Amino acid sequence: MSQRPGTPRLLRQLNDRAALELLLSAGPLTRTQLGTRTGLSKVTASQLLARLEERDLVRVVGSQAGGRGPNAALYAVVPESAYVAALDVSARRVTATIADITGRIVGDVTVDPSTSDDPVALVHTAVMRLVETAEVPLDRLRACVIGTPGVVDPRTGDIRFSFDLISWHEGILEALRTDLKRSVMIENDVNLAALAEHAEGAAAGVPEFVLIWLSAAGGVGMSTMIDGRIHRGRSGGAGEIGYLPVPGAPMPGDLGLSGGYESLRDDVNRELPHGFQALVKAGRVVGLAAEHGVPGDNVVDVVRSAAASGTPEGDAFLDAFAERLARGVAAVSVIIDPGLVVLGGDVAQAGGVKLAERVQAATARIAPNATEIALGAVEGGPVVRGALLHALEHARDEVFSSTV
Repeated sequence: MSQRPGTPRLLRQLNDRAALELLLSAGPLTRTQLGTRTGLSKVTASQLLARLEERDLVRVVGSQAGGRGPNAALYAVVPESAYVAALDVSARRVTATIADITGRIVGDVTVDPSTSDDPVALVHTAVMRLVETAEVPLDRLRACVIGTPGVVDPRTGDIRFSFDLISWHEGILEALRTDLKRSVMIENDVNLAALAEHAEGAAAGVPEFVLIWLSAAGGVGMSTMIDGRIHRGRSGGAGEIGYLPVPGAPMPGDLGLSGGYESLRDDVNRELPHGFQALVKAGRVVGLAAEHGVPGDNVVDVVRSAAASGTPEGDAFLDAFAERLARGVAAVSVIIDPGLVVLGGDVAQAGGVKLAERVQAATARIAPNATEIALGAVEGGPVVRGALLHALEHARDEVFSSTV
């Protein structure tokens, strides 16, 4: 039987990729250690390392004593062989991070989005500041992932609709790729936060869970992971939990609204007047706190104060807030039965364990499923962290799969 053309090349690519991934996760390693862990012979491992050295993807970073004979060279991935950028774009702030191919962060910047209403100019400014701050050659930047509070079309990867970023629309993705001349991906911000929680947070190693995101700036959002993959839905609208009809929330017909989802583009109030979000959006939560004798006009400060106070007023407010949240959690639980619901975002973090425990108890009173409620555990910004992990995966696929 004749050998299929290209098979040896494919095997070399697979071996190179496996070796690079191993060096990232367990390096530095000697040639012998690399061969043992990958199952490659000494000759094959030597040829592999020579190829990767020639491509400037690995280098000798030290040596290891091995008994008789000379010390063995230790090999590691060259960090500066490629870089990735991650951006969290909201209506209030753009947070951006740049990391080398090993995942080490080498620079951070923030940009005021009010400086430009052009998404391309805004992203361009953030990326240029990143590479300048980190002193990274622009041609080494291999991938850029942008998290936004919008609906991303799973078929095209483009923005379909963003309630909070009205200037982000279809066609932005191609414009960004043309401007930056490199791989650019846009992803829903809550989906990125879920990726971070799944990789290294409260849902680490959990194949199925739901993340409910409570934000002072963006209201409420949701991401669902099933079998280790984000569920986006046919049009990318899976997770728009703010529109979920729940008890106590007005319906569109009650408010005389008939234009549907897209009609909200011109809503000058920038508030969802109906559905679950009408109960748990920042302004409504502040109002609920005032009803219980907890003053303040900043939702994060109000929730944090109530959780820390231990007063009857603070506890009563948290109970009432948890009851509202439980209506959405219970609705999701009886349909998806994820087993784990993670509460993320600055409002959830402000409520802390006290809020999470109350939501779990309130959910158990109205839903038959045994649903665990956990607090998000990713430190710093989960959205930009998820964007960084997504960008690293893409860049490594590109760089490590083209070594031959």
